[in-house]
Amino acid sequence: MQKKIGIITLNGYVNYGNRLQNYALQEVVKSYGFDVETIWVDIKKNNPKDIPLLIKAKNILKSSPKDNYERLHNKVTGILYKKKLNNKRERIFRNFSRKHIHETTFKLDENNINKGLLDEYEYFITGSDQVWNPFFRKGDPAYFLTFAPKEKRIAYSPSFGTDQIPEDYIDRYKKWISEMHRLSVREEAGAKIIKELTGRDAPVLIDPTLMLSKEKWLSIANVPSNKPKTGYLLTYFLGRISRAKRKIINKIAKNNHLKIINLAQPNDKLPYLSGPSEFIDYINSSSIFITDSFHGAVFSILLETPFVVFDREGKFPSMNSRIDTLLSTFKFETRHVDKININSDLLKMDFSHVHPILKLQRQKAFEYLEDALNLK
Repeated sequence: MQKKIGIITLNGYVNYGNRLQNYALQEVVKSYGFDVETIWVDIKKNNPKDIPLLIKAKNILKSSPKDNYERLHNKVTGILYKKKLNNKRERIFRNFSRKHIHETTFKLDENNINKGLLDEYEYFITGSDQVWNPFFRKGDPAYFLTFAPKEKRIAYSPSFGTDQIPEDYIDRYKKWISEMHRLSVREEAGAKIIKELTGRDAPVLIDPTLMLSKEKWLSIANVPSNKPKTGYLLTYFLGRISRAKRKIINKIAKNNHLKIINLAQPNDKLPYLSGPSEFIDYINSSSIFITDSFHGAVFSILLETPFVVFDREGKFPSMNSRIDTLLSTFKFETRHVDKININSDLLKMDFSHVHPILKLQRQKAFEYLEDALNLK
């Protein structure tokens, strides 16, 4: 009988990176001969009290009237139009998960733990995604595996998604992280947080999506029915796209005679209704990819697609530490928008140095997992 591993990650059917990192971690652990399941967590839907209206107010005050008008216009558009598309989009993501990810039919409830059921699992792995972001899940203990015996708790490359932990969360985070049996993290800022809170040194490991080969990813890719026949510039923004950003994007597209395709904008309806498999093909086929997404940058590197990274703008504190670590690791700091010349040939990009870096980073990650899973 195969030993069983339970993955605890952010559940849902709305985000490409979330679905693809979940699939990747599953496939990596399965390669060791384990039966792997992603366990659904019963989330209590509360807005973190640490995300005050003050942050939103500051964003409004420092923005121009035109930007504020655009923000309001997009909000109204989202309410009237986006809601109609989201049910269909969710079905597409759900179908991807049914096909590629083994998810449990039960939900883990921290207040009602079935100890007999949990005894079936050899280990539990939390990660990789932003499972430790205090602004996303309000410091939910399930993502620190507090329901499981300490010796079964493994953290694989979880992300805090921020370089600061609110004061109200510090004591809980300190306790829960200290109790983790095997500990790692996804960004340098996260390693610093762990060191300051617990004194422990956490290795910074690559996201599991980087542990699968380009060929493996293309094997689950689907060609979108509406993909342009000619060259195109692809965008994928999870944060706000300001007028200044649009101006840069339009300039790059004009300079290179490219059509603009937007993956996360409801007004670009057909691309918006693309699933994770189409996401992979869209990036692979694009002439250049412009994004504020960590996983967007990851797949650009894996698929060797020229890219430009923007900082993400939004209601949460800075979430750019993950991308900073990624760009630094793979020597692509110059692909940040602040360091590029938009009039230069951005479609030419050298990826020749990536393979040896990937090889070393993958070796480090596999060694960590083998040790954590007691396979050595």
